[in-house]
Amino acid sequence: MKKTKPIEKNAKIVNKYLKIKLKGNPKMLYDAAGHLIVNGGKRLRPYMVIKSCQILGGRISNAMPAASAVEMVHNFTLVHDDIMDNDEMRHGVPTVHKKFGMPVAILAGDVLFSKAFQIISDSKLSGSAMTQLISRLATACVDVCEGQLFDIKMAEGKKIPSQSEYIKMIGKKTAALFDVSCAMGAICATNKITDIKNLSTFGKNLGIAFQITDDLIGVMGDPKITKKPVGNDLREGKKSLPILMAIKSAKGKNKQIILKAFGNQKTSKSDLHKAVEVIRALGIEDSVRNQAEKYAERAEKSLSKYSGSSKNQLVELLEFVVKRSR
Repeated sequence: MKKTKPIEKNAKIVNKYLKIKLKGNPKMLYDAAGHLIVNGGKRLRPYMVIKSCQILGGRISNAMPAASAVEMVHNFTLVHDDIMDNDEMRHGVPTVHKKFGMPVAILAGDVLFSKAFQIISDSKLSGSAMTQLISRLATACVDVCEGQLFDIKMAEGKKIPSQSEYIKMIGKKTAALFDVSCAMGAICATNKITDIKNLSTFGKNLGIAFQITDDLIGVMGDPKITKKPVGNDLREGKKSLPILMAIKSAKGKNKQIILKAFGNQKTSKSDLHKAVEVIRALGIEDSVRNQAEKYAERAEKSLSKYSGSSKNQLVELLEFVVKRSR
């Protein structure tokens, strides 16, 4: 059985629940809110909520509201990211603002954000658990916003950030939702602080490993798989880990080849290809994969006291995240 089978099975359950929750009038508003959801996505965050609940003996029914809430918040961030970046395509379909227009897209994002907290508030969990879920998710949303602005300022600045600055940024922008997914799953099963902390730590380190790998794919991914031009992030001038490491490692002519393509929207395909080949020759892919593995090891260590199929599936998710090619 493929390691992704449990993820796919879980996605179908979550999708069904999300479709029920994202119905209403005006129909266009809810069609826009659900547009990205019905057109793709692996539902990794809901999967982490559910498995973090099950690893502690909790029931999937208890975790479903939190799982759906996290996915709604994630899609809210995608809608707004696409607006900020003026992207036209996601999951192979037009972005929400391109399909429905800017005003409807902004409202759709707001609906997703608001519905997330409404779903938790309407759940049958205890008052204490509900309060914790709402507090944790709200804090994660603030972290995502802070991380997004860190990323924007990092991109605008001329300074090449350090690796620690990059990790701080993705720790908020990306890893915060992974962290809270696992913490919320644990809260749906227990009130033990140690268990909640262990799952939270797992999620945070998984999130960092995920983004490091994602950034590697953005530079060196196969266009046939990623559906993006080779070296896309390099041309866009994104200060991601593989690019930071390449600029720091390259010398002389090689460094000039990279810098010529970096952030140059008008760079030729030939120059971009040369820059990617220089990065490849520097061994950056192995170095970046090793960094992702380091955070994956930290994540796995936080689950050392647990056992069973849900633990195994979370560890398999780690392997999938670090070794994926898209």
